[in-house]
Amino acid sequence: MFPVIFVLLVLQLPPFVYNFTNEACLSRRGTSVRRDGDVVIGGFFSLYYIMYYTAVLDLQPGKDVFTIQYMLNTYQSFLAFIFAIEEINKNPHLLPNISLGYEFHNFLYSHWKMLESSLILLMGQGEFPNYTCRRDSKCAAVLTGTAWATSAHIGPLLELYKFPQNCAPNISLAWLPVNRFDMALSDRSYNIYNAVYAVAHALHEMFLQQGQIPPMEQRGEMVFPPWQLHPFLKNTRFRNPAGDQLNLDDKRKRDMQYDIINFWNFPEGLRRKVKSPHSMCSESCRPGFRKTPQEGKPACCFDCTPCSENEIANDTDMETCVKCPSHQYANTQRTHCLQKTVTFLAYEDPLGKVLAGSALSLTVLTAAVLGLFVKHRDTPIVKANNRGLSYTLLGALTFCFLCSLLFIGRPNTATCVLQQTTFGVGFTVAVSTVLAKTLTVVLAFKVTAPGRRVRQLLLSGAPNSIIPICCLLQITLCGIWMGTNPPFIDTDTQSEHGHIIIVCNKGSLAAFHCVLGYLGSLALGSFTVAFLARNLPDAFNEAKFLTFSTVVFCSVWLTFLPVYHSTKGKLMVAMEVFSILASSAGLLGCIFVPKCYVILLRPERNSLPKFRDKTRSGREKSS
Repeated sequence: MFPVIFVLLVLQLPPFVYNFTNEACLSRRGTSVRRDGDVVIGGFFSLYYIMYYTAVLDLQPGKDVFTIQYMLNTYQSFLAFIFAIEEINKNPHLLPNISLGYEFHNFLYSHWKMLESSLILLMGQGEFPNYTCRRDSKCAAVLTGTAWATSAHIGPLLELYKFPQNCAPNISLAWLPVNRFDMALSDRSYNIYNAVYAVAHALHEMFLQQGQIPPMEQRGEMVFPPWQLHPFLKNTRFRNPAGDQLNLDDKRKRDMQYDIINFWNFPEGLRRKVKSPHSMCSESCRPGFRKTPQEGKPACCFDCTPCSENEIANDTDMETCVKCPSHQYANTQRTHCLQKTVTFLAYEDPLGKVLAGSALSLTVLTAAVLGLFVKHRDTPIVKANNRGLSYTLLGALTFCFLCSLLFIGRPNTATCVLQQTTFGVGFTVAVSTVLAKTLTVVLAFKVTAPGRRVRQLLLSGAPNSIIPICCLLQITLCGIWMGTNPPFIDTDTQSEHGHIIIVCNKGSLAAFHCVLGYLGSLALGSFTVAFLARNLPDAFNEAKFLTFSTVVFCSVWLTFLPVYHSTKGKLMVAMEVFSILASSAGLLGCIFVPKCYVILLRPERNSLPKFRDKTRSGREKSS
C-alpha cells in the first residue's frame, strides 16, 4: 500500500526547485520498493529527472539551481506494473499456489545510477561487482520500462547474468487525480502490463513442464537460474484479461500492425487523444486458414485461404500452413494433426472375410473333385486324358487357392517372401500341367500306326516332363528375385485418409513382371496347342475345354495388370487375391466341371462301349 500512497502524494505536488551546494544528497534519494513473493519480478523506472540552471535570479556564483520534474507517464507505467502483479496473484488459474512479488528501483537518467540500480537488484549492493550480499535471488525477470535508452544501458549487464528482459487492456485509474494524470491507459503502460503477464505465463509453462507447481500445503521458496526462463519467454503466446492476443514469437508474428491516433484540440490547451477502432486492413484469419497477401496493397491487407489437404494452421494469422507428418493427418477443420490408424487387409474386414471365405470354399471344392476322380479312377472319362496329370492339376489348383491366404492378414517378412514364390511356382505347375494335357491330346490322335516315334513319346510319358522343366525355370527366376531385391514390409500413408496401410512391397517390379510374363507365355503356348487340337476326334472333347480354360486364365491376368497398377493400399492386395482365385477357378471350372457332370449326372456316358462309339463316330466325321 505504501507505493500507491507515495505516488498519490507525489502526484499532487508541482515541480520542485532546489538549491544545493552538492547534489549528491539528491542522488541518494533514489527510491526502492520491494514486496516479497515466491518469485520476484524486477522493475526499473525513472519517476523524475533533474534540470540544472546556472547564474540566474542574481544567485551567488558557484551555486546551481535545479528542478525536479516528475514523469507522470512513468508513474502510470509503474502502477500498471503493480496492478498486473496483484491481478495475477488473484487469478487461481495462472501460477496457482505461487505468489508473485516485485522489486522496484527508481533511478536518475545517468549511466552510473542505472548500473548501480542494476547491481543492487542483482547482488544486493552497488559497490563491488560479482560480489553478492544475497544468499538466493528469487528474481526471475527484469522490466526496464519502455525507453530504449534504459534498455541499452542496463541490457548488457543483465545479459552477463543471463536475466530475461525487453518484454516489449484497460484498467481503472479513476481514483487518481484528474488534473495531474491521464485517465486513459497509455501504450507504454499497456506494454508494461502485458510484459508482466508474459513473464507470468512463461513461468507457468516452465513450472508445468518441470512439475514444480506445489500444492497449497507445500508452498515454499522457488529458486531457479533466471536463464531457464528464456526459451519459455521467447515462445510465449497468450490472451490477456482484456481479450487481446499477445505473441512474443517473432518468427510467427510477422504481420504489420499499427494504430491510427487522432488528436482533438480544444480551447484552453485541452486536448483529447482518440484511437481509430481498426488498426488492421483485414480481419484476422482464424485457425485452419492462412494469410494470402493482396497484390498492390499494404502487408496488413490479406485474404484468408483454407489450408490444403493434410495441412493445418493451429493459430490465428498464420503465414503458411504446416504439413502434417506422414504418420498423422489433418482434422476436418485443418487445425490439428491426428494420429493415423494402422491397418491392412485383415480377416476381420468385410473384404478380407469374402476373399478368405472364397479361397477356403474353392479349396474344399477342389479337394472334393480330386476325391471324386480318385473314386472313379478306373472309369473312361478319368483315364481318357492321363489321370495322373489330372491329379497333378487338381493338387496345383488346391495349392493356388491356399496361397491366396498369404495375402490376407498382417504382413511380415516371411509372408511377403512366400506370397510371390508360392504364387509363381504354384501357377507354373498348374499352367504347365495344362500344357502337358494339351500335348497329350495332340499326340494321342497322331498315333495312327504302331511303332511310330510319336507312339513311343506318348508311352514314355514325355509330355509329363514339361512340368518339372517349366517349374525349374520359374524357381530359377524366383531365386534370382529373392537374392537380389526380395519383397519387404512397407507402409502406404497416402491411399486412405487417416490410415497407415501395411503392405508387402514387391521389391523388384521387373522381377514380378518377369514371373507374370513367364506364366503368360506358358498359358499362351497352352492356348495355341489346345486351339489347334480343338477339332480332333476326342470322345469327351477335352481340347475345347482346355482352350476355354487358357482363354479365361489369360483374360484374368491381362485385366489384372492395368487394374493392379491403378489401385493402391488394401484394394491393390485384394485385386491380386481376386486374380489368383478367379484364374484358378477358371481352370477348375472349364476343365473339370464337364467331367464331374458326366460322372455324377450322366453315368451311362461314362462306360467303355459308349466311349468306343463316340470315338468311332468322331473319327468317321473327321475323315
